[in-house]
Amino acid sequence: MDPRLTDMQARLNADAHLRRIGRLFSGTVLLRVDGQDVFLDFERGMLAQVTPGPSAKTPWRFALVTDADALAQFWQARPAPGFHDIFGLVKIGRARIEGDILCLVKNLAYFKGFMALGREAGR
Repeated sequence: MDPRLTDMQARLNADAHLRRIGRLFSGTVLLRVDGQDVFLDFERGMLAQVTPGPSAKTPWRFALVTDADALAQFWQARPAPGFHDIFGLVKIGRARIEGDILCLVKNLAYFKGFMALGREAGR
C-alpha cells in the first residue's frame, strides 16, 4: 500500500484544485487496512507525511477502516457499485468510519478527492 500512498501524496501536492478545497484542513487521518495502520498527516491541503503504525500515541481526527480487497476494488479505474465511494463501502459493510464524523463531513469533498487519487495511481 505504501507505494500507492506515496504516489497519491505526489498527485495531491501537485493538484492545485484539490489543495484549494482542502486548504482549511490540517490533521491526522487513520487509514486501517486489515488491521494495519497508516497515519496520513495533512497540513493545509497538503499530505505532509505518511507514517506506518501502529501507534497508540498518535492522535487522529477520523479513521477509515476497511479490508485490502475492498480498498483494491475501490481503487479500480471503474469500481463496481458499492465500491465507488467511501460511504458506499460503509453501506455494503466493507468499511467503517470512526472518530470525528463532523470533521470528515466538513472536508468530505477533499478527502473523497484524495482517496480517488488512488484510482489514477493504479493505472
